[in-house]
Amino acid sequence: MILSGLEIKKHINREIIIDPFDESRLNPNSYNLSLHNELLIYTNKILDMKQQNQTQKILIPSEGYLLEPGKLYLGRTNEFTKTEKFIPMLEGRSSIGRLGICIHVTAGFGDVGFAGYWTLELFCVQPVKIYPDVQIAQIYYHTITEPYERYTKGKYQNNQGIQASMLYKEFNI
Repeated sequence: MILSGLEIKKHINREIIIDPFDESRLNPNSYNLSLHNELLIYTNKILDMKQQNQTQKILIPSEGYLLEPGKLYLGRTNEFTKTEKFIPMLEGRSSIGRLGICIHVTAGFGDVGFAGYWTLELFCVQPVKIYPDVQIAQIYYHTITEPYERYTKGKYQNNQGIQASMLYKEFNI
């Protein structure tokens, strides 16, 4: 079952942490998250799953930054989230999708217990200018049946910024 906006509000600062939290961003069954002013792009022409791929940081100026089709941009939310007892899910806002911007390739599913900033895998179907702090995504929450184990030690847990792929660590186990 998906939590309503009223249920999300009821669990804020208990089982659901969104920091900062602004009640005006609460929707009937989700909460709007905003885009930080940094992006990462991969500098390698060919990405290798078994290796740490190099990235370059881009700052999004207040006058905007033009996303180009055919490129993957990694961004992050301004908001730190933490979830106990619920499964967090992330989707793009419909107004963002109607501009041809996708906010994730496949990684919109979170784990119960996840704590951190959401890394966004941004790409677009045509050139589009983006701006820092725009409300770009919405987080919503599913209930989970008990018993369950919390996500506590994953490679992306308690991140402090944009996270490039760390899949290469799975090959070195």
